[in-house]
Amino acid sequence: MVKHSLTVATRSRTLGLLPFLAIAVLSCRADAPPLASDAHRSLPLGEVVGVAIEDGAVHAWRGLPFAMPPVGVRRWRAPALAEPWAGVREARFSGSACAQLGGDPIMGSEDCLYLDVFAPARSAASLLADEDALPVMVWIHGGGNSMGAGDQLPPSALVRDGNVILVTINYRLGVFGWFAHPALRNGAVDSEDASGNFGTLDIIRALEWVGENIAAFGGDPGRVTIFGESAGGMNVFSLLVSPRAKGLFHAAISESGVPTAVTRAEAEHYTDDPVAPGLPGSSGELLVALLRQSGRAEDRAAAKQWLATQPPAEIERFLRGLETEEILQPFVEIMGDSGMPLYFSPNIFQDGQVVSLGEPIELLGTPGAYNAVPFIAGTNREETKLFLAMGSPHVRRRFGLPTGFVNERLYDLEGEYGGLMWRATGADEPVSAMRAVQGPSVWAYRFDWDEEPTVLGLDLSKLLGAAHGVEMLFVFGLTDLGWANRVVFEDPPSAERLSRQMRSYWTHFAHDHRPGRGRSGDEPEWAPWGLEAGSSKYLIFDSERDGGVRADRDRVDRHDVLERVSKDSRLLGDDERCQIYRGFAQSSDALSAEGYATIDGGICGAWPLESRLFLPALSHEN
Repeated sequence: MVKHSLTVATRSRTLGLLPFLAIAVLSCRADAPPLASDAHRSLPLGEVVGVAIEDGAVHAWRGLPFAMPPVGVRRWRAPALAEPWAGVREARFSGSACAQLGGDPIMGSEDCLYLDVFAPARSAASLLADEDALPVMVWIHGGGNSMGAGDQLPPSALVRDGNVILVTINYRLGVFGWFAHPALRNGAVDSEDASGNFGTLDIIRALEWVGENIAAFGGDPGRVTIFGESAGGMNVFSLLVSPRAKGLFHAAISESGVPTAVTRAEAEHYTDDPVAPGLPGSSGELLVALLRQSGRAEDRAAAKQWLATQPPAEIERFLRGLETEEILQPFVEIMGDSGMPLYFSPNIFQDGQVVSLGEPIELLGTPGAYNAVPFIAGTNREETKLFLAMGSPHVRRRFGLPTGFVNERLYDLEGEYGGLMWRATGADEPVSAMRAVQGPSVWAYRFDWDEEPTVLGLDLSKLLGAAHGVEMLFVFGLTDLGWANRVVFEDPPSAERLSRQMRSYWTHFAHDHRPGRGRSGDEPEWAPWGLEAGSSKYLIFDSERDGGVRADRDRVDRHDVLERVSKDSRLLGDDERCQIYRGFAQSSDALSAEGYATIDGGICGAWPLESRLFLPALSHEN
């Protein structure tokens, strides 16, 4: 069954739209400002000096190594401690993004395990005593676990207004971050090397670095909040069910993430394995593609024969002898000219050491089976509209860009139900499970803001609305985008008010491990998830024009969503109903292929699934 790791990757692919346009604008930053003498710090590994930003209100230290470069023999190994440096390190620039698609034909580097630290400007001499140290927020970027970097979003507003230390991190991506194969386990020195969860271990190593170093920047290693969006939120869930991450963080926020982890068979086996099929992009499938690419095998059968007859050491030698570009080339080839910088390979493995065995949603409902910390999870009301805008048959396009609607009614229903299912799996189900275990220390939200402008006759509030990724602009205070405002915010002052409210809640949660009434103390009370019927369940974030920030009481799970589709009179006929079901089956595990074939008495038989994969991935058909 295709897991939510595929879902999150699929849901992160359309980078030319609203939130990513804003990120692109902000990424076009000028050269780093000059070094600031009062940003000199002494760390266990050496001396470092940073820069002053935000008119001197914030200090930034960029490109700090938190592990040794995972290159050469360290590829596909657990991260090792970074080495000391001589002299004073000038922390002007962020480290390289991790190797990924999207360049010519790839970008980034395998030498990428660096982080950035941002703190309210203070000299080392003026840092307060430990009891006055500031809470720490660690940002885990999204991008389907195959693209992105920690430095894509300027965090200054959170630091400046919330009085927190903020750390943004890189972690290995795609087949460099998550790759499990018997040949690599054969040469592993311990269970972490054998796990295949190298991207997860990178995040854990970054959290260990925070615990060891953050006091030098004025941070409290005993008050660390992790937060991430999309795949970053998925990684937050993975840390909740990671025995290795226990004690490294004290609160967590997932924005549009889902709890997911795949089995070792799904991560490694061929897709046509008769007993336990692997997922597209598995290590077995990648090896077949690499052997054919290298000329060692003429076809799939020959590649499988070679793998069946070679000793593990020879297979490992082959893998480690490949260049970065060679490993990614099979995904480049199936990407074709789509320009899509994402690809799918299985990630987050149930290895029993780094990530616990079992489905994460079940672990989150079991006392003692996960790291129970104060937790917030939420989703955006119309998550899937970001992707529907570029892929739905109900949108008219010209030169690949949306220009209007073919059927606005069905497009809205697609977006409504896509958002409902995302909410069920990413917020209501896990939060409800955790609430029963850890009591009233879990909160949920729904992001409803949808006030984009009309651009060239196209109403973006209808096309995108409260789409995937939009809430990041508000959490990070990115509501003044210069010329880009005209295509992002219909009413920038209103957007800034909502952004201040969200930042207030997020940073108060980092300070007190409860969102309460925000740092300002005058926001609506954000009550924990209520168990009783009729009790408050979650907070809605919206503009004042559309009802403002307010509580709501309903709860949905995937069964509820499927039942609503079954009974919805707005869907005119089985073909329209099956379009909604097909969306669930093709992009998530909310509805299996078998479930799709049999739902509502088998009404979808006339519209079989063409594929359960929307992203470039390897399979036995390639």
